[in-house]
Amino acid sequence: MGTILKFLRIIDSVSDWSGRVVCYLILFLALIVGYEVVARYAFDSPTVWVNELSTMFFGTFIIMGGAYTALKEGHVNMDVIYGSFRPRIKALIDVITIFMAFIFVGVLVWKGWEAAWRSIKLMEHASTQWGPPLYPFRMMLPLGALLLFFQLIAKFIRDIITLATGKEPEQWKSEP
Repeated sequence: MGTILKFLRIIDSVSDWSGRVVCYLILFLALIVGYEVVARYAFDSPTVWVNELSTMFFGTFIIMGGAYTALKEGHVNMDVIYGSFRPRIKALIDVITIFMAFIFVGVLVWKGWEAAWRSIKLMEHASTQWGPPLYPFRMMLPLGALLLFFQLIAKFIRDIITLATGKEPEQWKSEP
């Protein structure tokens, strides 16, 4: 059990770290959009780069924040009935339904990697006046989906242990 808990802690810490790092993109996003608003309306001098960059940063924020959101159990779910179930029943429902998430995230990793690799090989740039490189941002989809996949594996392992023991993770987390 100690090895499993160590593995789960590693996954959790990577998800936590990535979420804490990527959250600063929102601050940067607010600054560049604020700059655009002032430049456009106060000085009648709009930029050519803020719209594209803000889209890239927001997309990065969303996909890279998925594992952190899963760690904090912040993804949308239906708690009306589910919340009243015992831990073992919740774990059983989660074990059954998590396979749909595995398929979805697996396809994101697979297809995202194909698109990112193609973009890297082509050294793809946007076909706009500004023309920034796209390949660094294309890498965010498979990377973020992979982090989410690992966090889902951690959830699956926790659910299996809960299903087997009847105890919630908070009850067995500190056991040797």
